[in-house]
Amino acid sequence: MNWDSDIIKNLAWSDTINNREEKQKVADEIAKKVKEGDVIGIGSGSTSYLALLAIAKKVKQEKLNIKAIPTSIEIALTCTELGIPLTTLYELRPDWLFDGADEVDPKHSLIKGRGGAMFKEKLMIMSSPINYILVDKSKLVNKLGSNFPVPIEVFPQALLQVEFQLKQLGVSELKLRPAKGKDGPVITENGNLILDARFDEIGDDLEKKIKSITGVIESGLFIDHHIEVIVA
Repeated sequence: MNWDSDIIKNLAWSDTINNREEKQKVADEIAKKVKEGDVIGIGSGSTSYLALLAIAKKVKQEKLNIKAIPTSIEIALTCTELGIPLTTLYELRPDWLFDGADEVDPKHSLIKGRGGAMFKEKLMIMSSPINYILVDKSKLVNKLGSNFPVPIEVFPQALLQVEFQLKQLGVSELKLRPAKGKDGPVITENGNLILDARFDEIGDDLEKKIKSITGVIESGLFIDHHIEVIVA
C-alpha cells in the first residue's frame, strides 16, 4: 500500500542553488550516461540533486529500469519522490557514481563534506569502479584549502582526543561545526560531530594521517582517488 505522503510530494532542495545554470549543464551531461539496468551511486549536494532530476526525466522518457544507491537521507527521499528504485551496498555494487565537490585542485584531489555526508560519499567512491565529480568553475582551485576547511567526522566521545592529535598534524584553525536548524552542533546521519579544520599546507599524505587518528570516522579530503572531473 502506498503511503500517499505529502512530505515526499512537497520535497524541495533545502537551500539556494548557486550557479544553477552552470550546474544544470553538467547535470544534463551526466544524465546522458544513464543506460538500461544501471546501478548508480548518487552523491549529495545541489549539483547531485540537479543531476538526479535530469536523470529522472530521462528514465521516464525512455522507460529505463535503473537502481540508485544514495549517500544521504535527502537524496534517498528525492529518489522516492522521483520514482527511482533504491538499493544498498548490501545488495549491489554501483556501476558508476556521480557526486559534487567543494574544491578541486589541478591533480583532481578534492575537498568535500560541506553537507556533512563525506563518510558515505567516500564509501561509495571506494565501492564504485567509475566516479564522476560534477563541478562548476567556481570549485576549481590551485591549492586545496583555498576556500574551505577540511571537514572531519568525529565520534563524539573522541572529540578532544581528535583535537589534540590534529594539533600535532599542524592544524591552524579548528572549529566544531554549528547547526543552523537546531541548537548546538551539527549531528551527522551517523550520529557524529563535524570538525572543520584548516591547514596551511595539505600534503599528499594528510588524508591518511587524519584517518589514522582514533575517533575519526572520515575526512573530506579525497586525495589520489580514481575520479573523472566534469566541469561546466
